[in-house]
Amino acid sequence: MHIPDGFLDAKVIIATAALAVIGAGAAWRQTKKQLPQQKIPLLGLAAAFVFAAQMLNFPVAGGTSGHLLGAVLISVLLGPSAAIIVMTAVLAVQCFLFADGGVLALGANIFNMAVMGVLAGHAIYRTVLRILGGERGRIAAVAIASWGSVLAAALGCAGELAWSGTVPWQAVFPAMAGIHALIGVGEAVIACLVIAAIKKTRPELLTANSGPLPARNAATVIIYGLVIAIGLVIFVAPFASAWPDGLETAAAKLGFDRQALVQPLVPGLIPDYKFPGFGSAILATITAGIAGVAVVLLLVFYLARRLKGNT
Repeated sequence: MHIPDGFLDAKVIIATAALAVIGAGAAWRQTKKQLPQQKIPLLGLAAAFVFAAQMLNFPVAGGTSGHLLGAVLISVLLGPSAAIIVMTAVLAVQCFLFADGGVLALGANIFNMAVMGVLAGHAIYRTVLRILGGERGRIAAVAIASWGSVLAAALGCAGELAWSGTVPWQAVFPAMAGIHALIGVGEAVIACLVIAAIKKTRPELLTANSGPLPARNAATVIIYGLVIAIGLVIFVAPFASAWPDGLETAAAKLGFDRQALVQPLVPGLIPDYKFPGFGSAILATITAGIAGVAVVLLLVFYLARRLKGNT
């Protein structure tokens, strides 16, 4: 649901940019205080995995596709503040490197997916886990929260479109809610599978008060995680669904799709996730994905060094 430039007016762009800066700034301060030193490198792994997983569009009903948001998944592993940082970094790389989401709309996309998606999803997760308890309760909490995080981000997007005067609320609300309620089911399934796998292999990552990971343990987790992320890019991303995503479907249905700028303000070095110069679309997608993983890793490792130096 990356909003392109042209959908939002000036007041919404300014308001959402301010909220995104406030949210990301507060998350940075909280992460410095709360995230154990040896878990900080896991930020890079989380960002690489989310970026790779978001390339994998899965089909849903009515010729629409969706992809993993990842807000609840990362917040369960590293906490909501760290998840906001990870999501913000991924969205920035997607915007500037791949022209995925508008530059002027970046604040709205960060607010919807990184701030609102994480905070709403984590609040639902903690509430459901407190009520149900136990490992089955954890999986149920992840499922419900993942679904809720997608819906929260979609409704934030709908509200911004309505406030901009792009489309009436009474039209955009049911369109966005209906489509993303289905996409949220896919989000819940993926998140639960990942959490269940982590529970079997690295259960210490799910324990909030377990303390820092041993250095060797952390290095092993990072290496295996990167192998999985690159494997997703190489073997799955080229075959992702080409159907429009939830926002694109709603825009076409309600007739505001033509308001998107034909040429993005920043065209991106690798537009459309196709690395230029390749005759094969599959190789172009794989190379673009690997480049994106590398850039996300470098950016988040830089942020991690800043966190280490200021903790």
